Amino acid sequence: MDKKPATSTPNNKTVPQQRKGRHTHTAFSIVLPSAEESRQRYRQAKERLLDVNHWHELSGALSANFTLTDEEGQPVDHTAQEGDHIRIDLPDPGSIAGRGYDWVAIEKIEDKSTASGNTAYVAIRVRPAGHPQDLEGRGQTAHFFHPNATSSFVVEMTGKCVRASVYGRNEQPNKTSSGLWDKLRNKVVAISALLGFSRPQWKGLVKGLLK
Repeated sequence: MDKKPATSTPNNKTVPQQRKGRHTHTAFSIVLPSAEESRQRYRQAKERLLDVNHWHELSGALSANFTLTDEEGQPVDHTAQEGDHIRIDLPDPGSIAGRGYDWVAIEKIEDKSTASGNTAYVAIRVRPAGHPQDLEGRGQTAHFFHPNATSSFVVEMTGKCVRASVYGRNEQPNKTSSGLWDKLRNKVVAISALLGFSRPQWKGLVKGLLK
């Protein structure tokens, strides 16, 4: 079974255009012996992608811990849905606005396949968000990246090839927080991510989705 990196951007609307800040791309792909094995591996990878609560098990011991919640911030045990939030527990001091966590909202999920079944695609796009229960602080993003940033998690199949990717777009430090601690903390964490310290986590995730 061959393994090789993927560098192309999928032809879809999930991944936004890069306009400002940094963009990143982490990907991993495998080529299976047969189309049927490829379809089986794709279905497995799709289930893993939508099972956000177990991402940290795929990403490795030093990765963040991801918890899927509903729109009110209550943990849920179902596959990812548009409108859900993801609570991110980083291995560093959390934000005050996020009550110790970073938060993103799932704003788009795409799930497409061709009639032949030889080509398929599933993707989740998330964007930095405020704490779901902070009713008085709506608009204050509880994440180290600016709210214009997005992360798109993609699993796609073409013939015998299955590929998993993470696309970061418009990544900049979040300076919108009102508190001094969060401003300093967001800057430090964002710069660390922009310098590539988050790359091992995403490399672990894309490989874990396909293993």
